[in-house]
Amino acid sequence: MVRARISSKGQVTLPVEVRRRYKLEAGDEIAFQMEVGGLRILPLKKRRLSELRGILPATKPYIGRDAIRDEVGRKLGEDLERKIRRR
Repeated sequence: MVRARISSKGQVTLPVEVRRRYKLEAGDEIAFQMEVGGLRILPLKKRRLSELRGILPATKPYIGRDAIRDEVGRKLGEDLERKIRRR
């Protein structure tokens, strides 16, 4: 069993043995799954966009990576503007 402490800020440093075994790096995400008998910490698998290609049926022709990136950037910009206006 590997142990860690919770800091006064509620933070936990994952021991090096855990980070190495599960190939976790700074910025990686983990999930906390609450169960009846305790708590599970699950590393979330990083996926590249190229790995996700083809998992959904195509409803429109593929428009290309650059067009997709432009559209994602536009949507993120709109979301950010909306959040700023709410303040």
